[in-house]
Amino acid sequence: MTVALAHVPVMVDEVVAALRPAPGDHIVDGTFGGGGYSDALLALGARVTGFDVDPRAIARAAAKVAANDGRLTLVNAPFSQMVERLGAASAAGVALDLGYSSIQMDDAEYGLSFQADGPLDMRLSGSGPTAADFLNHADEGEIADVLYHYGEEPAARRIARALVAARPLTRTQEFAALVRRAVRARPDAKRDPATRSFQAVRIHVNDELGELRRGLAAAEAVLKPGGRLAVVSFHSLEDRIVKQFLNLRSGNLPNMSRHLPPEASGKNPPSFAKPAKAVRPGDAEVARNPRARSATLRVAERTAAPAWDDVEDFSKKEWQ
Repeated sequence: MTVALAHVPVMVDEVVAALRPAPGDHIVDGTFGGGGYSDALLALGARVTGFDVDPRAIARAAAKVAANDGRLTLVNAPFSQMVERLGAASAAGVALDLGYSSIQMDDAEYGLSFQADGPLDMRLSGSGPTAADFLNHADEGEIADVLYHYGEEPAARRIARALVAARPLTRTQEFAALVRRAVRARPDAKRDPATRSFQAVRIHVNDELGELRRGLAAAEAVLKPGGRLAVVSFHSLEDRIVKQFLNLRSGNLPNMSRHLPPEASGKNPPSFAKPAKAVRPGDAEVARNPRARSATLRVAERTAAPAWDDVEDFSKKEWQ
């Protein structure tokens, strides 16, 4: 088993600057992971509640909790449960890093990467069907849909056919090798052809996009007026959801008139101010931490308007 010695948080300075924590402020770190954001927030005097579905991440942070004199609380639950666990309008800021920690990616036992061979698992929570369960029991059409919609894989049907023919699948490098053969990968390809398929199956197994939609609505409800939301995403599927959510909640959509009161336009009053322009990592950070190269940070401030009730558009699968 290969495990990274430490997690390097992505865009931590930009996230902390966006949240503007004051001493004593309660901030939710919705994706605790290796604790990088939480460490920076605690150093500025904030109180932090960290959420993580991975019980191993919670266990690894026991010493960190003990060292912070009650200012760090960890919850082994998805961030979509922040309202149920903390109550509405209870936080001055919410940070969401939608990537995986280096510890999780580099530990082959999670099965999140094909760099080292491991079980075809991919579950962060350790419960529910594994990636192997899905690939060994789903029909070819469902596998192809997942690869196409979650991995944006143009060879989805050819890969799905090859995977079904090779069942049973149990190991990450076995899965990766099958994908490479199915797409007839060139040896000099800049990106490993298995990358998109791994992303797709991982998103499916952990319901990442559904959790993101539910989590954004939860963040809207848990933030106080003037509270700030900072979300770091790592691929276009995530970023599109965050962008659409913030544009909708801020009334920043082309089909909504800014000259009509909310009641006249049939829309809820904006629960977020117009979001700031998206921020990308600088060259120095990408050189220091290559995993930051695809990151996008979006930030918005909560208004005093009530949270919206219509979560449906942000919890359903987008192709169904």
